[in-house]
Amino acid sequence: MIPPWPVVHAAVFALAALQALASDTFIAAVYEHAVILPRAAQETVSPEDALALMNKNMDILEGAIKEAAQQGAHIIVTPEDGIYGWVFTREAIYPYLEDIPDPEVNWIPCTDPTRFAPTPVLERLSCMARNNSIYVVANIGDKKSCNSSDPSCPSDGRYQYNTNVVFDSEGKLVARYHKYNLFRQETQFNYPKEPELVTFKTPFGKFGIFTCFDILFREPAVVLVSELQVDTVLFPTAWMNVLPFLTAVEFHSAWAMGMRVNLLSANTHNIRMSMTGSGLFTPGGAAAYYYNSKTEEGRLLVAELSARPRLSPTYPPAVNWSSYATSVKNFTEDITFLGAVRRDIFTFSELKHEDGNYTVCQKDLCCHLTYRMSNKSNDEIYVLGAFDGLHGSVIKYHWQVCTLLKCKSTDLSTCGQPVETAQTKFDMFSLSGTFGTNYVFPEVLYSDVQLAPGEFEVLPDGRLESKNTTSKPLLTATLFGRLYEKDLKHPLRNSP
Repeated sequence: MIPPWPVVHAAVFALAALQALASDTFIAAVYEHAVILPRAAQETVSPEDALALMNKNMDILEGAIKEAAQQGAHIIVTPEDGIYGWVFTREAIYPYLEDIPDPEVNWIPCTDPTRFAPTPVLERLSCMARNNSIYVVANIGDKKSCNSSDPSCPSDGRYQYNTNVVFDSEGKLVARYHKYNLFRQETQFNYPKEPELVTFKTPFGKFGIFTCFDILFREPAVVLVSELQVDTVLFPTAWMNVLPFLTAVEFHSAWAMGMRVNLLSANTHNIRMSMTGSGLFTPGGAAAYYYNSKTEEGRLLVAELSARPRLSPTYPPAVNWSSYATSVKNFTEDITFLGAVRRDIFTFSELKHEDGNYTVCQKDLCCHLTYRMSNKSNDEIYVLGAFDGLHGSVIKYHWQVCTLLKCKSTDLSTCGQPVETAQTKFDMFSLSGTFGTNYVFPEVLYSDVQLAPGEFEVLPDGRLESKNTTSKPLLTATLFGRLYEKDLKHPLRNSP
């Protein structure tokens, strides 16, 4: 039987509409939020006072969400701790928590707010998404009751989790993620028993989600990208900037390039805590970013990204990070000295000439550098550095780092100390290393903590190279490697 023409026409129209929805690009947004903090985070407040504070922050977030939607954004990420702040005790954070159900319950809190226990924050976030037809990503706290039948149940009878939630454009809860790698000061929260690998699909790609400190570890971050093949990672964070290698925009941009994935990074903004730096990062570099350590201002960022970067003709090729470095004869290794980058002891060699070739080795890692400076400042010193070892005072994880680095002063003992400004530009640099891992993240940071999108490239043989003379003075060019298999056992995760 041949269907009547209106039916055929409707079917063709529906197929065309679905194809149009599966766009090659989408518009993404992140909002860096200057969080309104409780007056005394260590003190327990009433649920009414807790909600009042959260509503003040959500008032600001709602304005950003509306603006993003007006600019055509399909999804917006807001920061970790963006609704109530940080540095709580376990008891003090409890009034801020809600019991967040599994997304399998198929729930739109905006239209069905009484289905579960009182959840005014979830209801409001759901309505923000629904009323503006935009996916909304937010970070709140989850509480789950337990009892003595669970040997890991905390003594107060509940688990408390640092939690991300995602609502789709109709306001439905589509994802919930409990942070697996807690920062050492997050004693108000419990560690989940197992890492959660949270993904969801949209017409504009497959998404994964994790939080802040998670990005430094294999689970769930690397697994989501390498094994589950997400296109875009959603990344609420409350990142405290640490020069020279771990400022937010620097490392998050490098991670997106090294993993060859989109990363939507939304940071909190608090200059007293050195928190700033958000961005829309892609396999090719930063599409948009914000770093402001001078004023207490948040910022909305919006950019168009590839929905499925692996299918893009501009998708970068796979990199063999040690190929070049292991194939060349070591350059001349001049006199080396030891210097500290925080607690990590690097092997450094001073770049004594305006151009040259250098090799510096530490343990299994040898770093090679070819460079030429264009306007060497007489009161600046640069070094080539290598580090191969465990990082961290409590939670210890293995780094391999090759870095071209500006020292704080002409005193070599200052090499590795934080510095934000420089005067020397480079006509060219080429940095490589004998890395024992496929997980290497390329960083280039200019004076005033600015990125260099489009000004450098990573070759398939593992060389990080400038394309032309640097447009601004250089702070550091770094290859940051992670050997996850050499991390020590986590000392805190089994604690209730």
